[in-house]
Amino acid sequence: MSVPDYMQCAEDHQTVLVVVQPMGIVPEDQFFRIYKRISSVSQVSIRDSQRVLFIRYRHHYPPENNEWGDFQTHRKVVGLISVTSCNTAKEWPQTSDRFHGQKEVFGSTLYDSRLLVFGLQGEVAEQQRTDVAFYPSYDDCPDVEKRVEDFVESIFIVLESKRLDRATDKSGDKLQLLCVPFEKKDFVGLDTDSRHYKKRCQGRMRKHVGDLCLQAGMLQDALVHYHMAVELLRSVNDFLWLGAALEGLCSASVIFHYPGGTSGKSGARKPGVSSAADAGKRHRPGALTTNAISADTSTEIGRAKNCLSQEDIIEKYKEAISNYGKYKSAGVIELEACIKAVRVLAIQKRAMEASEFLQNAVYINLGQLSEEEKIQRYSVLSELYELIGFHRKSAFFKRVAAMQCVAPTIPEPGWKACYKLLLETLPGYSLSLDPKDFSKEKKEVTQSLENYTSKCPGGMEVISLPDGLKLPPVPFTKLPIVRSVSLLNLPASLRPHKVKGLLGQGMSSASPFIYSPITMHSRGDERSKKIDFQWVQGDVCEVQLMVYNPMPFELRVENMGLLTSGVDFESLPAALSLPAESGLYPVTLVGVPRTAGNITINGYHTSVFGVSSDCLLEGLVGVKSSGCMVEVVPSLPRLQLCTSLPRSAHLSSEDLSTSVSLQLFNGETQQLTITLENIGTEMLNTLELTSKTLSTKEKLFGEFLTWDLQDALSHLPLKSGQSVSIPVNISAKLDFSGQENLLHDLNDDGISVTGLPVSSPLRQVLKPRAENKPVGTDASKNEFNHVKTLEAVLTFKYSGGAGEVEGYYRELSLGVRVDVEPSVFFTRVSTLPATSTRQCHLLLDVFNSTEHELTLSAKNNQDLVLHASECQRMAIQVDKFDFDSMPVMDHDALRLATVRQQEEKRQQVQGGLINSTLDIHWTIISFTKGSCPDKTVP
Repeated sequence: MSVPDYMQCAEDHQTVLVVVQPMGIVPEDQFFRIYKRISSVSQVSIRDSQRVLFIRYRHHYPPENNEWGDFQTHRKVVGLISVTSCNTAKEWPQTSDRFHGQKEVFGSTLYDSRLLVFGLQGEVAEQQRTDVAFYPSYDDCPDVEKRVEDFVESIFIVLESKRLDRATDKSGDKLQLLCVPFEKKDFVGLDTDSRHYKKRCQGRMRKHVGDLCLQAGMLQDALVHYHMAVELLRSVNDFLWLGAALEGLCSASVIFHYPGGTSGKSGARKPGVSSAADAGKRHRPGALTTNAISADTSTEIGRAKNCLSQEDIIEKYKEAISNYGKYKSAGVIELEACIKAVRVLAIQKRAMEASEFLQNAVYINLGQLSEEEKIQRYSVLSELYELIGFHRKSAFFKRVAAMQCVAPTIPEPGWKACYKLLLETLPGYSLSLDPKDFSKEKKEVTQSLENYTSKCPGGMEVISLPDGLKLPPVPFTKLPIVRSVSLLNLPASLRPHKVKGLLGQGMSSASPFIYSPITMHSRGDERSKKIDFQWVQGDVCEVQLMVYNPMPFELRVENMGLLTSGVDFESLPAALSLPAESGLYPVTLVGVPRTAGNITINGYHTSVFGVSSDCLLEGLVGVKSSGCMVEVVPSLPRLQLCTSLPRSAHLSSEDLSTSVSLQLFNGETQQLTITLENIGTEMLNTLELTSKTLSTKEKLFGEFLTWDLQDALSHLPLKSGQSVSIPVNISAKLDFSGQENLLHDLNDDGISVTGLPVSSPLRQVLKPRAENKPVGTDASKNEFNHVKTLEAVLTFKYSGGAGEVEGYYRELSLGVRVDVEPSVFFTRVSTLPATSTRQCHLLLDVFNSTEHELTLSAKNNQDLVLHASECQRMAIQVDKFDFDSMPVMDHDALRLATVRQQEEKRQQVQGGLINSTLDIHWTIISFTKGSCPDKTVP
């Protein structure tokens, strides 16, 4: 037996097999119309009986399978219906001969046969024959179903007679040994009189009678015979027939437990088996009378005591399949038994056990199968896995069947069938061709792609096919999607500047004209792409991309870098992870130009899911860019600035490298140490320092920032890694005289400030107000906040290396912010004559506006101690000043200056003379242990 029936189910053991075949030339569509009507008669209730006969129809059945009819009677062809066309009486004899020849194919097993003739009319058609039915046409055949029912009843009569004949043991006769085809040669020469042989014959016959009882509708009798056959066959180790008896027992039990069938076809079977009690009460003429079987089996049957439980059915199936597996020639029987067991387990919802049976079925060797048989086998396995809920496994075998449709060994590949089967696999793999559902599948698709590329990395190589066709690489330009590309300028401290006197040296002098519209037009496209800033050779440069992840999961992008041309460029790849459907996300790609010239950003390269892609900007749709070309100037040194003061927030009005801030009392001077370190690769050759005081309304006396650069210049040239220090003096000398509200407390007692006596108890007057208004409150801050602010910028201009030759330099800027608080005021100034006419006494009423105790000193005078918020008088003997004889400005400057400017200059000169003569300094006593130097009173 070499051709399996993949549609087998347990209830098929109860059916009789009828083959319906066309004979001669019959239109295919007409034949299947008649076949459909014939097969609609799938069960017939026998008249004068409560039994039902079930019929299984096949339009094609291999004759070699019919040879296994004694092993399992449902495999035996017991009925034949031939369908033919015959138009004239002359054709009838030939048609009749063909019918007899067709019967001879299954002649040894046929119970009855019928011939349906279409198209013949006349005397021949009017003959009354039981085995032949004549119809004028395929459309005019109203009683086909009725004739089929009569045909089935005739089969039942033969079946019943055979059952009775086999069930009766005639005294003195030997039992026939039933065999399968491959056993006949093994039993030649056996001792037929041995007890072992007789038990084998008896057990096989019991099993055969059980099959006939099951077909005849006697379920409980079949169960009894199967049980007895199992005992007999087990005792003689007849494993093949023991497996058949066990399978018959399982089939009968399945029919009892599941009257609706296990094939899964709705309406395929109508329960027609009587109950166990009714079966026991009925008289069955000719039942077994010897060999331990009585005519009335109701006492043995009881209430289905011989029927297996649902759990035992599966155990017996396993035993039967195990026995089949011992015979190589029984592979088809074993495979069909596995399929039957799976269908039973599917109804019991025991998917895991069903998968074990299917796994066993996969490895059953059936020998050389045709391509069509392979396709059928894999398709049925797919359907069975689908039946038990293993959707992915089902899709796998359906895909194998699809690939088998276009196997290289098939002369005409079935591409349509392959496509149809592949479409049916999509639900099993949770795939969908609907764009709305595609987002759910992207993750699995990309994971599969990553698995493939881990074994065979994807690149940008051109693939050449054997026929000479070349397939270009396809980059992943949508993973991620790039919306804009922007070249970023260097930080302010690293930007190159051109020496003003050399700005025109790079221009071509080939044309004698200052302006040429032809030249400008020829360079129009290049200028439209070129950026108006420069990069520097050897420095890290940045390009910002705004990207978008369209995938519904996190996207990992590896080895993302820039594609450039024009100069040698070292791209520094980046790895990033973009959130699912992230929206626009900024990504900065960096690199280092190694030579000078014009560099063009052509695109970027990525590695996504293991596939390397080179994405060119010119091929991207909807990408915004302000230009892709930039000039790279020769390398320059790079300085790093550090200060002795901590950093602070940058000044709002300047683009600075760094900033410092400090607090000074008016007249105080503090030193700031600036350290410059060459952290680049080029040597520092030139260094300049300039300062700029930002616009202020405050009147400033003297220089705000002063320094000496000679010591630093003596260390030039400065190699990489070396540093120099530059001391910068910060002096805060402002005019606080305009803020009369600073001393408004002095007027509380009605005494004039200018006439304040030395002995006035100022401390007692001011102290209570300070106590009443704590410093921490907002009102206190607003009332006593007399701080003034000075801001300036120190700019270091430096150059070196190849960039210096081309006239480029860099600037490093430091912002300085000073908050100046009031210190010492002269509230009243007066003079008294001295003993000498060349001298006088200078009387100064000095007020300490700080919260600290300080000491006031002057040239050739005793120190004066002032407590916080205290005012005292100080007398200094000095030489009289002759201001009229002092030159203020030269004649040319005097002629060009206005009257106001002349007055301001005069006061400045006179104030400087007074300060240098008096040399008045103050020192805060509590700071003497610190680094606070003496302060100059402005």
